[in-house]
Amino acid sequence: MDILSLRLFVAAADRLNISAAGRDLGLGPAAASARLAKLERAVGADLLHRSTRKVSLSTEGAAFLPFAREVVTQADAGLAALGQGTAEVSGLVRFAASSTFAQLYVAPLLPELLDRHPGLSLDLRLTDLPFDPIEGSFDLALRSAPMADSGLMARKLADDPRVLVAAPAYLDAHGTPEGPDDLERHRLLAFGRSGPRPLLGPGGARSTFGEGERIRIDDGASQRAATLAGAGISANALWLVQDDLAQGRLVRVLPGWEVDDRAVLWLVYPKANVLTAKVRVLIDFLVERIGRQLPWQTSGSLSADREG
Repeated sequence: MDILSLRLFVAAADRLNISAAGRDLGLGPAAASARLAKLERAVGADLLHRSTRKVSLSTEGAAFLPFAREVVTQADAGLAALGQGTAEVSGLVRFAASSTFAQLYVAPLLPELLDRHPGLSLDLRLTDLPFDPIEGSFDLALRSAPMADSGLMARKLADDPRVLVAAPAYLDAHGTPEGPDDLERHRLLAFGRSGPRPLLGPGGARSTFGEGERIRIDDGASQRAATLAGAGISANALWLVQDDLAQGRLVRVLPGWEVDDRAVLWLVYPKANVLTAKVRVLIDFLVERIGRQLPWQTSGSLSADREG
């Protein structure tokens, strides 16, 4: 099997359109179909299901796709190391991120990113639920978590502090907690299945938030909306509620305390993957346009790539 055939298969799997994938590579429809058929004979399996209406991956094709993608990626990296290949960054980047964060910070920047890199395409998979970047076969993912040994490489995008907030109307009706022990008498909103969150207070004092919560929500934007409506006290990412705090729509609860879960926004990718030019430019763009712009960041808060 040759690199062009593998490149054609990867493109056809991404686009679910053999003719369009062939055009991207300078092949006519008949030549593209013939080349894919030859690849399938070589591997001994039907990689794509074809009908007059659509193209879909077969079970064997889905299993083969990550390996074909890796071979193509390695070939491109090798050509780049020799100064060959195209000078313009191009190709599809599969990027996973928090839906709530992407709505606020990533989506508004997409026109600028595409203008800078006309050959770049994005497949955005957005969810506030936990996900595995390796199992999902993502080129790059945005995660908020302490980095542990997980088979991932990471670039720090920004610190991710969490604060306790509530609507003024809620506090007027139910009172303002003066210490963590007062929280048990309030309506608490918890995020996802995180369980009680550790709190760090003045002088190193410690407590928890989230025990006995009345509402559990797995979507950050919905949690913010419920908090604004006066549903109770919630622990929110500062990047999500900073404007609400500045405008007085929300207020800090126990302002001397913060959620102490070492949360950091990381841009992660599998160690096994070659960091291609298309992924590198996306990382650099996000660090430049988001990581260095968040108001609580300092000039020394960004780190180089690291293993986790």
